[in-house]
Amino acid sequence: MARSTWLQILIELLGALAVLLFVRLHHASGAPLPSEGIAAGHRLAEAWCRDCHAIEADTAGTRGGPPDFVALANRPSTTALSLKVFFKTSHHRMPNLIITPEQADDLASYILSLRRN
Repeated sequence: MARSTWLQILIELLGALAVLLFVRLHHASGAPLPSEGIAAGHRLAEAWCRDCHAIEADTAGTRGGPPDFVALANRPSTTALSLKVFFKTSHHRMPNLIITPEQADDLASYILSLRRN
């Protein structure tokens, strides 16, 4: 075989290995699967938010006062990022919760799972 053929095979092999390594590292990051994050977020909402907010889809609109989680999820401006920024910001009528980034991800995942399509 010609030297250029071997070089081309080597480049393709290295490219394939790089893709496999990227996929492996991406899936080995230990990040919870979306459904695990949603379940964890639901547990956090039950522990921290239920006293003031309606946190379940079937209880949406049943309380006055703070918005229910379905209403929050369905605001056009609600994104995972906007929720995480909100969780890190003090609000005068809400307790000042100190939450980890993972907890913020889980709560955001849970709230966004309530979005009606």
